[in-house]
Amino acid sequence: MIQLIRSADRYHVENEWLSAYWHFSFDHYRDPANISFGPLRVFNNDTIAPGGGFPFHPHREMEIVTYLIQGRIEHRDTMGNSGVITPGEIQRMSAGTGLRHSEFNPSESEPTQLIQLWLFPAVPQLAPSWEQKRYPLEERAGKLLPIAVPAGSSEKPAHAVEVHQDATIYTSLLKSGQSVTHTLAPGRRSYIFVIGGELHLNGQTLRAGDQARVSDEAELRLSGPSNGAPPADFLLLNLP
Repeated sequence: MIQLIRSADRYHVENEWLSAYWHFSFDHYRDPANISFGPLRVFNNDTIAPGGGFPFHPHREMEIVTYLIQGRIEHRDTMGNSGVITPGEIQRMSAGTGLRHSEFNPSESEPTQLIQLWLFPAVPQLAPSWEQKRYPLEERAGKLLPIAVPAGSSEKPAHAVEVHQDATIYTSLLKSGQSVTHTLAPGRRSYIFVIGGELHLNGQTLRAGDQARVSDEAELRLSGPSNGAPPADFLLLNLP
């Protein structure tokens, strides 16, 4: 089954420095029928104005992954970690037993666009931890490039962060004429979000801002636009 949710059907919130699309119930948005998808609890697509951001706030018992689309975001946390994330980098923070962090756009002129997703950890009461990796943007062309893998994975790419959940996150860029196939084992599900361009998924068309929640499908056939339109820029999550 493939459930398509179009860009216009996402929950949108906006203030003086933030324009955000929330895919699941979050903060003041409450929908009992839209709490999570497997272990995926939050999937937010945020645009942060120059100088804007989230002051220090607490988290616990959550795997938090940040993926940059445009601009920069500066991270600081109570473990003493700090860093600036740019496109081509991915960050994972395991909140575990509890921590606080902040996220700000350090630019004076350029907005930041990012995706932040939260996964329930497979193991509770972990010690908080953080890591940030740069992955080769050019290597996602024409294929699914893993950028986050389960902790302890025997085939962990050097550029991928580890999440404490049986989940893998892929990034991909498919031009016209390019296609990939992704196999799902029985009981597995997939979550797909189109950042830009046009993506064809098992005969259905997704465009920028669209998402697909996939279950009970053995194979996903993904291809780029057939008419010379901009490439399909998307994330794919393989989830239990």
